[in-house]
Amino acid sequence: MKETRSTCPYCGVGCGVIIESDGAQITGVRGDPEHPANFGRLCTKGSTLHLTASAAVTMQTRLLQPMQRATRGSAPAAISWDGALDVAVEKFSQVIRDHGPDAVGFYVSGQLLTEDYYVFNKLAKGLVGTNNIDTNSRLCMSSAVAGYKKTLGADAPPACYDDLKHAECLFIVGSNTAWAHPILFRRIEDAKAANPAMKIIVADPRRTDTVEIADLFLPIQPGTDVMLFNGMLHLMLWEGWTDARYIAEHTSGFDALKATVRDCTPDHVAQVCGISKDDLLQAARLFATSGATLSLYCQGLNQSSSGTAKNAALINLHLATAQIGKPGAGPFSLTGQPNAMGGREVGGLANLLSAHRDLANPQHRAEVAALWGVPDVPQQPGKTAVEMFQAAADGEIRALWIACTNPAQSMPDQATVRRALQRCEFVVVQEAFSTTATCDFADLLLPATTWGEKEGTVTNSERRISRVRPAVPAPGEARDDWTIGVAFARRLEEELGRTNTLFPYPDAESVWNEHRESTRGRDLDITGMSYAMIEAAPQQWPLREGESTGRARLYEDGIFPTPDGRARFVDTPYKPVTEAREARYPFSLNTGRLRDQWHGMSRTGTLGRLFGHAAEPTVQMHPQDMARRQIAEGDLVHVTSRRGSIVVPVAASSEVGLSQAFIAMHWGGEYLSGSSSTGTLLAGVNALTTPSFCPDSKQPELKHAAVKILKAELPWSLLAAAWLPQEAALHTVAALRKLMQSFPFASCVPFGTGGALAGSGADRTGILFRAAAHEAADDALLAQIEGLLALDGADTLRYADVKRGQRRAVRLVRDGADAHLEGFLLGGDTRAEAWIKALLQDRLPAQAFGRQLLRPGASAPSGVAARGKVICSCFGVTQTAISEQVVLIRGTDDERLAKLQATLKCGTNCGSCLPELKRMVRSGAAPALAEAP
Repeated sequence: MKETRSTCPYCGVGCGVIIESDGAQITGVRGDPEHPANFGRLCTKGSTLHLTASAAVTMQTRLLQPMQRATRGSAPAAISWDGALDVAVEKFSQVIRDHGPDAVGFYVSGQLLTEDYYVFNKLAKGLVGTNNIDTNSRLCMSSAVAGYKKTLGADAPPACYDDLKHAECLFIVGSNTAWAHPILFRRIEDAKAANPAMKIIVADPRRTDTVEIADLFLPIQPGTDVMLFNGMLHLMLWEGWTDARYIAEHTSGFDALKATVRDCTPDHVAQVCGISKDDLLQAARLFATSGATLSLYCQGLNQSSSGTAKNAALINLHLATAQIGKPGAGPFSLTGQPNAMGGREVGGLANLLSAHRDLANPQHRAEVAALWGVPDVPQQPGKTAVEMFQAAADGEIRALWIACTNPAQSMPDQATVRRALQRCEFVVVQEAFSTTATCDFADLLLPATTWGEKEGTVTNSERRISRVRPAVPAPGEARDDWTIGVAFARRLEEELGRTNTLFPYPDAESVWNEHRESTRGRDLDITGMSYAMIEAAPQQWPLREGESTGRARLYEDGIFPTPDGRARFVDTPYKPVTEAREARYPFSLNTGRLRDQWHGMSRTGTLGRLFGHAAEPTVQMHPQDMARRQIAEGDLVHVTSRRGSIVVPVAASSEVGLSQAFIAMHWGGEYLSGSSSTGTLLAGVNALTTPSFCPDSKQPELKHAAVKILKAELPWSLLAAAWLPQEAALHTVAALRKLMQSFPFASCVPFGTGGALAGSGADRTGILFRAAAHEAADDALLAQIEGLLALDGADTLRYADVKRGQRRAVRLVRDGADAHLEGFLLGGDTRAEAWIKALLQDRLPAQAFGRQLLRPGASAPSGVAARGKVICSCFGVTQTAISEQVVLIRGTDDERLAKLQATLKCGTNCGSCLPELKRMVRSGAAPALAEAP
């Protein structure tokens, strides 16, 4: 057994992990107790990393060799690496010769390592001569970048995780930290427990699990953050809570801002934001008068048409009250992806250059050109993410190279994105997983390594650089992303007639060393670091040559990286969301994360156990909105924006406000699909979202779209589910997804049993397929679904009534004296879903139910009840089990929680379920509307 220290590939907390491996197989993972980001803790996603790297998952989902499509829409065929790179060079060089370098684009990822990012940035800007390189970090952190630069002078988060211990007031805004950054939330819980006097304010349109820890909750209307912050500053000025000395000595521009916030009176702010004046006053007082106020924020501020203004307005509050540059105080953006920070460091966006240099600055361009040994770096601004795909849709960009990201799932306005991928003359997808939606549009597929196989570095939210190390060899013919970029670049150099290579890198460390040199004298100077130093322990920047440790927090001296050394207040007038609610589109649609899933779920979606907490796609609505529209729990609804429409089941949730709705960002066309009456393939949640973006950061407004929600009249329904061998289940998912377009609505998800950390059931994966249509599906189609779910054998019981559109298939397998349900299909009448699913998922004895399994409309037999959703994913503890215990336990809330944990173990491992457990303990029972349909 070998152990390898590395870093988790999920969120920007940057947790250290210890990978256990045996030969070529990763066998386990645990938190690294010595890593300063997590001290051994991991969330449910991190704790199950080894399961996503199993041989069964790898063989069914990974791209293991280069593949080429002869024609669009055809199946790809294997090709050698030499052949694949030659094709790529031929196509790209032809486009460059015929149409110029700006006719190509590179779209990369915040999940790449810093070394990968550096190579592709140099490839685009140094060799090809185009600034058309952008990244999915544009969808994640670009507003935070612009906000920092406008106010503080550099893209440098000034605080650190340790500041949580020193904060006296914590302001969490636009972030469901409990779900999006769960290990950081554990530190918030620890800080609150150590200092009960610390006050926590949470501002969010939804009442998320993060709100459970709040002393004050501000349920603001979507997109009104700037008005909230300006209103708080108005009150701070009125009450004399600003720090005039700090403003005079360390800032500029305050007078213009004062004139703007003068009109942001409590009455006006309360009306716009939908909160009370008393709560507004309390928030302003707590923020301004505490000994140290720390703000945590994420996509609620960033993914907005006013994203930069939101970030700047929040930082204005810190500058006005001198809540910066001291322990426990400052604005602290929470990075969404594991290495979005590293990508910013190397300049891997269309408007940046290496080491936080600005593309628009001639001196910065000259510095980078000299470092790279090229005559110049192009000054023409590059296309950012939304602009790049619009340009491809318009025929301006003719060749696209997409690496480690899935724009056919994650980008807004999917109709335009898919038109771009279809119209583009040549699309390269460099990817570890063959199952992403974008792979379907690729002319050339290049297999890349992923977590557990890669070598390099990442930077987390607190500017801490950690090593990523390989524990096992790359599977098949997969290669590291930076090596693919270098191999392509060297061939392209030959084609373009360049004799001296710009890419003389024998290993990842040599790439990083060049990046390190680019930072000399910059705000993120890391010339005092080395691979050996980071190998010994993660390090924070800046860490200049001659220094032994990095800086935990910035601006303690009140000097900022601006021409005059002063921070700048930004005048931030309030602007509403791009699409206001109106009579035709009366709902505000919000998107966000699920607790146990990551991005497009190409990795987490391989584990049925991670679907226990949120089993299937839903749109959440307030119960009153549902009642007014006569929509019941589980009904299918059309959710329609100005750009597209999807069909999805509805779930009642008091977490969302009136006239608001929520769909998780993860539900792309891989899991939620169907075809419209015109034959258009539905493309998941981002068929609805808007491409409108912030004029400064170019980050799209993924957090808000105006939609209408109407009940779908699809009277015929289908539900099919089965346990399948693990080595075949994900292939079955891929086959079933091809059938989703045969229905107006369809979803396909895995499910599991037991806890994510348990060993039971590891040899099997459950698959659930749900669909609906205007009339009964064709028998041949249903037979195909039955065959894929192993419901076509002699041990399958059947019932069919063609006239009434009823069809049932049930497979029972004898196990000693009992028979267990291995799979079923309900076509037409699916009302027995709850109890039959319970029989299947909980492996309950089923031999006694005989004809009830086949009878349409059969009610639940006695003794069989729905298990409820999984609350604790680590140990598989369900809502039902917790409810039964909660009503029996006596004592204070803390005592009852401790007894519950001791009895069921829930909440004793990663802690992700603790906010929900505390809520259930406090209420004395499980939430009545918790289970998705």
